[in-house]
Amino acid sequence: MGVRRRRRAGREIPWLDDEAGRLVRPYTVSNGRTRPTAHFDLLTMVMATGKRPVTCQGPDYAQVLGLCGGPVSVAEIAAHIRLPAVVTKVLLADLVDCGALAARAPVPVPACGSGPPNRTDRALLEAVLHGLRKRL
Repeated sequence: MGVRRRRRAGREIPWLDDEAGRLVRPYTVSNGRTRPTAHFDLLTMVMATGKRPVTCQGPDYAQVLGLCGGPVSVAEIAAHIRLPAVVTKVLLADLVDCGALAARAPVPVPACGSGPPNRTDRALLEAVLHGLRKRL
């Protein structure tokens, strides 16, 4: 496919080469920021609110918004836009801050029965180990 280009100020600027990858460093996409203004887990679901962002302009923001027509996880967005998760989280936080996205943290699934959730189910782990040993 070659080099894909962005148009800026009447001239085309290369930004993605099919062989080399992204020609713009990821930290430049987030203006050098490495910490989002909100906490996002990789499983946090985000969805466009329908509000057009005034402050969050640019092709990266537009691409993210285009992916958020329905609920989508942070991990999926990062994979689609081919950026590190931390940069993706900065972009998403900007869009949440300006009202263009809504975010919902993942809901922990409680264990069966009463009491606090059991984080390690010994029987399940032993069954997995047994299955792996049978395959090897």
